[in-house]
This record gives sequence, C-alpha cells and structure tokens, in this order.
Amino acid sequence: MLTKERAGKADQAARRRPRGRPKTANDDARRAEIVGVARATFYELGYGSTTMDLVAARCRISKQTLYKLFPSKADLFKAIIAEHRASMLALPRDPDENLPLVEALEQIFMIDMDEAQEREREAFIHLSISEAQQFPEIATLLHTYGAKQSQQMLADWLSQQQRRGLIEIADVASGARMLMNMIFGAMISKPGHPSDWPDRETRLRHLRQCISIFVAGVQPRKDAR
Repeated sequence: MLTKERAGKADQAARRRPRGRPKTANDDARRAEIVGVARATFYELGYGSTTMDLVAARCRISKQTLYKLFPSKADLFKAIIAEHRASMLALPRDPDENLPLVEALEQIFMIDMDEAQEREREAFIHLSISEAQQFPEIATLLHTYGAKQSQQMLADWLSQQQRRGLIEIADVASGARMLMNMIFGAMISKPGHPSDWPDRETRLRHLRQCISIFVAGVQPRKDAR
C-alpha cells in the first residue's frame, strides 16, 4: 500500500517538475519534423497553395502549436532556406581546422555529395526559382537568408584564411562571390534544362579544377628580391 502511495506521489511530482532541457529537445525535434513536412508540401503544391492549416494537419499538431514555433508561412519558409543553406555550404568551420585550402574548399562546397542529396538540393532551387517569380516575398527571403548569408559566411572564412597568412586577396566579398558563381554555376542545372555534363566524374574534375585555379590565384606573393 505504501509503495503504491509513494509511486503515486512520484508520478505527481514528475508531472509538476519543470522539464528544462527535454522540452528544448522536444521543441527542436518538433521543429525539424515540421520543416520536413512543410518542405515536402511546398514541393508538392507550391508556396501559394501551401497553407499553415494544411501543414499543421499533416503534422498532426494544433495550429496554435505550429504558430508558436513558426509565426507565419514566411518564417516557415525561412527555416527551410536555412536548412537548404546548410546543404550548399558546410560553414562555419572549426577555427582550428588545418586542412590544405583545396581540400577545405572541396569540403565546404560538398562537391562529391551523393545523388539523393543533389536531387533534394536541386528540388528546392527549382521550387525557389519558379515561385519567386510569383511571390516577391520569396525572392526577398532567398536573397536575405540564402545567397547573402552564404556569401557572407564564405567571405568570413576567406578572411580567416587571410589572417592566418594562407591567402592574399584584396576583396574577400568579391572572392566569395567569384567562388560561388564558379562552383554553383557548374553544380546546379537550370529548371527545364538538361545537365551540361556527360557524367558526374567529368563535372567533379571541372569543380576540382575551378577550386585549384582559385587557390593558385590567391596564393600569397613571395617578396621578389
């Protein structure tokens, strides 16, 4: 009898006890689940036809819970952009990383990701290009939280390499933009256009050559005496 009473009191205490970290973990897991469902819904129906009500229903959560985590559809799309950005550039890096520049840039741009990851990345890019023409807010979100942040993160990394004396470059923002144009221009096919590459290996060799040429161009100049 006492054992049951103690068990009952323990259950009550557990229900009253503040959750702290587990709640944060649960919120993070729920956010990730919502973003995954929302992304699939955007791919299926497009930005205009996707509603917060539909996302909540597909996630089997209340609208109140959804709006608590994502106050608007724009905020939800912004979270998808952030997730996509992580699939484009592996940044930031460990500040103590000591890889050769060529190898570090190959990892940053993830030039040898598998085909499934590439399909996921291109699906979002194609969705963004088509939907941005109809919804100006998407174009703004993509520029502010996608391309602009990616370019800044890469410029910050180049600045770090310059401070370490590993490269010499007059304008790191220009260098970041140049790199992104070279690499992404070759990696990503335009909607409705077939790939320009006969196979993945040919494209990979091209990407490695782009990186090698960039690294050669930013090598610190030796003092000629």
